[in-house]
Amino acid sequence: MNMLNVSSRRFSLVKQLILITTLCFTSLSFAQQASPTTQHEHQVEQSTTVPTTEQATTNTADNEDTQTALTPTVISENSQQATPSLDHDLSPWGMYQNADIVVKAVMIGLLLASLATWTIFIAKLFELLTAKKRLRQEMAALRNTKNLKQANEVANTFSKNSLATSLIDDLQEELELSADSTSHEGIKERAAFRQDRLVAASGRKMNAGTSILATIGAVSPFIGLFGTVWGIMNSFIGIAKSQTTNLAVVAPGIAEALLATAMGLVAAIPAVIIYNVFTRSISHYKVMVSDISAHALLLLSRDLDRKSHTASTATTRSNVTKIG
Repeated sequence: MNMLNVSSRRFSLVKQLILITTLCFTSLSFAQQASPTTQHEHQVEQSTTVPTTEQATTNTADNEDTQTALTPTVISENSQQATPSLDHDLSPWGMYQNADIVVKAVMIGLLLASLATWTIFIAKLFELLTAKKRLRQEMAALRNTKNLKQANEVANTFSKNSLATSLIDDLQEELELSADSTSHEGIKERAAFRQDRLVAASGRKMNAGTSILATIGAVSPFIGLFGTVWGIMNSFIGIAKSQTTNLAVVAPGIAEALLATAMGLVAAIPAVIIYNVFTRSISHYKVMVSDISAHALLLLSRDLDRKSHTASTATTRSNVTKIG
């Protein structure tokens, strides 16, 4: 009996071992069958997830492209709304047309002043050159005369507007008016005074018009500055109305204002230079007239001395005759 019990126990243990082994193999086979299905499901999930991610990336890129494409348009529209369209002509004529009425009046006045400057320059230059040339010729002709009578004969060959002829005729007139005078020194003083007046009158005549040049040269910069100040005031008013400090908006108005100052300088600088040139040239002209006057007075003094010497000689001879 004991032997049977032991055998039955051994047999039950073997059964248990066989059962456990069978269960292990069964579980392993089931695990192997389940793992491919899981891998397939993972692949399906990955294939489903990847397109979704790519789609999201593509959608994001499309949105960025759309925003990038729309951004310049929005910026350009905003810039167009913030900055008004600028069609200003920045040429001198265009700035004049866009300028204020006061600035236009200033520019027109300065333009007329510049035209007056160049007109006076051309006319006075021709007058001075002609007068100097005539004086040189007359001085060369009178230099060889020995007395006032010869000088008068030579002067009669000059033109009617000759200044040398006027000087010599004035001396002849003084001699005729002082024919009864016995004081030769008085005649010389009166003749010199009359000659000085003629020389001064010739200088004043030649200076005619140069005072306009001096006025233009002194006043034009200030007139241009007035136009500039007025234009800048209008520019500031425009800035306040448009509520923008954009240089593209402000610059045209300031340029129009500064054009007035430029025109003032254009009118003033040539006027000052021409005035100084004419001042020196007229001074030289007056020196030439004074030379002719001095030569005529020299001839007068010589004639009076000869007349005095002749009178004294005649008186001496008459006294000698009476004594004899």
